[in-house]
Amino acid sequence: MKSELFIDVQPSEVSIALTEDTRLVSLQKESRNIAYAVGDIYLARVKKLMPGLNAAFVDVGYDKDAFLHYLDLGSQFSTYSQYLKQAMGDKRHIPQMAKLKRLPDIDKHGSVTDLLQKDSELLVQIVKEPISSKGPRLTTEITFTGRFMVLIPFGDKISISQKIKTTEEKLRLRQLVESIRPKNFGVIVRTSAEGKRVAELNHEMKTLIKCWEDTVANAQRATAPSLVFEEESRIVSMLRDVFSPSFESIYVNDAETYSQVHKYVSLIAPERQDIVKLYADDVPIFDHFNITKQVKSSFGKTVSFKQGAYIIIEHTEALHVIDVNSGNRSKAASDQESNALEVNLRAADEIARQLRLR
Repeated sequence: MKSELFIDVQPSEVSIALTEDTRLVSLQKESRNIAYAVGDIYLARVKKLMPGLNAAFVDVGYDKDAFLHYLDLGSQFSTYSQYLKQAMGDKRHIPQMAKLKRLPDIDKHGSVTDLLQKDSELLVQIVKEPISSKGPRLTTEITFTGRFMVLIPFGDKISISQKIKTTEEKLRLRQLVESIRPKNFGVIVRTSAEGKRVAELNHEMKTLIKCWEDTVANAQRATAPSLVFEEESRIVSMLRDVFSPSFESIYVNDAETYSQVHKYVSLIAPERQDIVKLYADDVPIFDHFNITKQVKSSFGKTVSFKQGAYIIIEHTEALHVIDVNSGNRSKAASDQESNALEVNLRAADEIARQLRLR
């Protein structure tokens, strides 16, 4: 199967289309240049404690104060707080995580006033972007997401994606990650790690640890409120979740984005970096590769597929309804059962594609 990726970069948004044998199977769209994006990390300052909400309002530099609930402090907040105090107390050195003494988990039913004080500094991560009159939502349980794993400073557990089904593979990955995981870091192993060699996992582990060390170093040099770690390009973030080494081509219509994508592919699959190609024609990239037409025909109420059959997709408040119609295929086969079977098999394939698209 020939899989290709097309990245259409526009001033206000970016669209990523995935095709299999030239047939559109996935479409993602994201706005560009969103401030206070999910994943960004700030050195922030506590503005106000709200015991009634068991939460705090925190200044991250946004017009509205951000919201940090007690349950978003993370079970290892005491260890996190101890480390942050060391890091901000001696800004010439980054404390070594391996020498950090783990403290007991905080009480799940505790009070925010027991752990936070007004004007204290925190290292916080955006978990929900600001909406309307509400500021961002925060957590102090910092994470760094890679293609194969998620790194959690101050954690101590290894979790394996439930989508990895075989017990043997789960055991293999757990043993590999345990052998390369530094002390006082937790890891969530993602589905894409299935079948990967220890060298690939170790390379990403080191990259994510470097992100953590750079974040701490930036915080030591910063004055709250300040951005100290910015989630990688939203385009690369989207690509990270859909990329497969089996892609034959990745076309990008923007030179700067092309460089970012090429750098990313060179990092995670050096032998495949040549699949990234800059599209520079005057005709819009989605028009040139027949994606625009497929988008228009794929998101309507009626969707046609091979040899005249079609499905009708409607939705109510409670459910979605899909009606399969043979269309002008009613006389295509000599017997009714064969015709119905063929139509339903083709419909099942189209419905699967629609679920991915919608």
